[in-house]
Amino acid sequence: MEKTGVSETSKKERRAIRKALVSWFTANQRRLPWRETTDPYHVWVSEVMLQQTQVNTVISYYKRFLDQFPDIFYLAAADAQDVLKCWEGLGYYARARNLHSAARRLVAENQGRIPCEWAAFRKLPGVGDYIASAVLSIAFGKPYPMVDGNVKRVLSRLFAINAPVNRSASYRIFRETARMLLDKTIPGRFNQAVMEVGAIVCKPRRPDCDACPVRRWCRALADDRVAGYPVRIKRTPVPEYRMAIGVVAKGRKLLIVQRPYDGMLGGLWEFPGGVRQSGESAASACARSVGETVGLEVEIESRLTRIRHAYTHFKVVADVFLCRYRGGRVRRNGPIAHQWVLAKGLSRYPLPGSHHKFIPALLENRSI
Repeated sequence: MEKTGVSETSKKERRAIRKALVSWFTANQRRLPWRETTDPYHVWVSEVMLQQTQVNTVISYYKRFLDQFPDIFYLAAADAQDVLKCWEGLGYYARARNLHSAARRLVAENQGRIPCEWAAFRKLPGVGDYIASAVLSIAFGKPYPMVDGNVKRVLSRLFAINAPVNRSASYRIFRETARMLLDKTIPGRFNQAVMEVGAIVCKPRRPDCDACPVRRWCRALADDRVAGYPVRIKRTPVPEYRMAIGVVAKGRKLLIVQRPYDGMLGGLWEFPGGVRQSGESAASACARSVGETVGLEVEIESRLTRIRHAYTHFKVVADVFLCRYRGGRVRRNGPIAHQWVLAKGLSRYPLPGSHHKFIPALLENRSI
């Protein structure tokens, strides 16, 4: 195993680092709603939401989610569509589906009690090492280290760790480093302290080293190499796909189809469409893809707009067309369900973030 740096520090130094981090956190932490409780359900919801999402975005979603599903029993009893609608716009919808599935399992098999043991909690849908460590350390005081991007950045600079943070094999190095540094007497508070330093002091760009509570022990700072950490492997650029989306009108109603629950954006509703083929016009791609995906013959009336949207591993540029139904019956061998709805009724359905970029233009269009 590569040297982590923390193994070369004395126990006295580790104690000093722990004390400095926790003292700083006590004085400087942001006031966030999920820090006002150690209720395991509330902690769990917040940590699931915070994955891949900025804190300021999560706050309103967290409050709204707990208003609608105040405990695990409410969540377990909820319809999946209501859960997705409440999550709408937060992205990474598998998080919501897994949280919902886990709640149902715990209510059915464990009287709604959230396990405080690693093995039992880790087996639940959507619960990986990070979520397990977060909930068990913060809600139950169990000595498990939390390792996310903020933690990796702090540790890589503090101990000059050369392992690339975006290489999967490096995870064990950062987890072991975090484990050795962890304050086992107050693991939840310590974990949050490290994450908070990473979020507001030891930032990716322009870190505020003067305000850092552990600057006296920081090896990257001592070597004047803060900008060189964390180490990253250069990734190939994400691909960009050209797509065509058809807003199919039949009278005053519009066709939306539901994505399969076990796939990307599972359970959400969308307008039909597909990827443009080489040399194909956007309008032709729209008519063809609508025919292939839902079996309808349509006439392209006009181009509504063009939108751009980025996902984790790819980007899309989509031309959106207003189409008029001309024939056929909706096939259901692809999407699991479909609905014909009035434009004003779209707000009742959970839709992908990409669709929200053209819904305003659609609602303003007088031909619908």
